[in-house]
Amino acid sequence: MGKKLIILSITIAAFSAFVGERVLNIRKKLLANRELKQNHLPNCRYIKGLEYGSEDITILPGGLAFISTGLKIGSFPSSDGPGKIYILDMEEERMKPVELRMGRGFSIDSFNPHGISTYTDDGGAVYLFVVNHPHEDSQVEIFKFVEEENSLMYLKTIKHELLNSVNDIMAVGPESFYATNDNYFSGILKMLGLFLSLPWCTVVYYSPEEVKVVADGFYMANGINVSPDKKHMYVADFLDSKVHVMEIQESKDLTPVKSVDVGTLPDNIEVDPETGDVWVGCHPNGWKIVANNPEEDPGGSEVVRIQNILSEQPSVQQVYMDDGSVLIGSTVAAHYGGKLLIGSIYHRTLYCDLEDKMV
Repeated sequence: MGKKLIILSITIAAFSAFVGERVLNIRKKLLANRELKQNHLPNCRYIKGLEYGSEDITILPGGLAFISTGLKIGSFPSSDGPGKIYILDMEEERMKPVELRMGRGFSIDSFNPHGISTYTDDGGAVYLFVVNHPHEDSQVEIFKFVEEENSLMYLKTIKHELLNSVNDIMAVGPESFYATNDNYFSGILKMLGLFLSLPWCTVVYYSPEEVKVVADGFYMANGINVSPDKKHMYVADFLDSKVHVMEIQESKDLTPVKSVDVGTLPDNIEVDPETGDVWVGCHPNGWKIVANNPEEDPGGSEVVRIQNILSEQPSVQQVYMDDGSVLIGSTVAAHYGGKLLIGSIYHRTLYCDLEDKMV
């Protein structure tokens, strides 16, 4: 009996040590001890009408922004109704968001939009790809944008075992895309994935002809976007504080080129088509976001711009930082013509005029 007690005591001590090490590790990766210092832009205001987050934003060359809002995730605050997609014309002075109507055949009641991406074909037709989590599942919805009707024509839902925990998406054809998985596990086991924080996450390529893992080794693959020349893919690893540069092969596989340390937790990525600048919405202290105490200790917001990312010495610049008093949990920063939209998980959407700030 005494020997069994000794073995039990050793087992409990070892397990406690393991749990303690894991907690310290995840706190370190989430930058739990980082102090949030304000670095505000001079000309910012909320976008009226976007009250329940704007998890992802992407802008067409003409200045029309698509915005996903109403994401329900974990215990974060959310609206009572389903998620929505809005458009916002960056060329208009009022910049009033317009909700897009969903076409027939789509189940709007369980719509829970996450990352989004657009693809424009040779004829000018615009397709919107949306990561959707109905009932906590992961799937991709494809719509055709009907601008004159302010609507989305539902085309197709894509599910696949490799698309187990999709976060963001990069469309590369009418039915083809790259997608990031932010967790190795699915469903209720996702917290185990965060706790273990092992580099098991993947990027998946999907087309009607082929589905495969094209890159792996990420702690938490998050935002994804492509370079203006379509030769490189950029992948944000949230738990590694890095943006990875991957070369796109003819086989659609992604081969590592380099990684850029951004010193913060990168979420979605947007790329300026004219300059090639990489804009990243970030979480400066992820522990505050996970703790989810917006009233007393809110998670802050940060925007980083990477210039000359393909060069030997990329420039990483903090453009914006807030301690959560203005914007909680920034997820994306989309730039167009000296104007910046900063989105969030569940909070507000910030518009900032950068004309006097850009260098």
